[in-house]
Amino acid sequence: MQCLFCKVDNDKVINSRTSVDGLSIKRRRECLSCGRRYTTYERIEENPLRVVKKDGTREPFERKKILSGLLKACEKRPVSTDTLENIVNEIEREIYNKFDREVTTSFIGSLVMQKLRVLDMVAYVRFASVYREFKDISEFIDELKPLMTGVKKKKTDGGSNSRSISLQH
Repeated sequence: MQCLFCKVDNDKVINSRTSVDGLSIKRRRECLSCGRRYTTYERIEENPLRVVKKDGTREPFERKKILSGLLKACEKRPVSTDTLENIVNEIEREIYNKFDREVTTSFIGSLVMQKLRVLDMVAYVRFASVYREFKDISEFIDELKPLMTGVKKKKTDGGSNSRSISLQH
């Protein structure tokens, strides 16, 4: 394996663990040239799944794109990278269980939104604003209304840590 830092192909595996879902092996490696450590993942090569984009074009499925979107949505939020990796694993497993050849970006996006809605409301709204391509503030507010109802309801139920948000048109 080529070192991420010095690009030399001379390392040793320090630790190997099977992932929780059993679909990959996480390997901790140390470069014998520069001494730095890094993590790699070994995954089973499966039939190539294609993603059908909104404009009808098709491209290979790449889990790193889902992770990238999650990382952007969760930037500066109290969400660990391990949590995001687990979410990507869950989404990928569901996609491969339901589809053999092709999956739409809308299906993937809806799965990501479901996971983010439970995980972190701010990350959910960030992702939704990009994914749903809000054109103006009213579309943004329409997305927030159901969320705010839940927040207000929690506050009236005696939740001391909940905040009430009100928006006016």
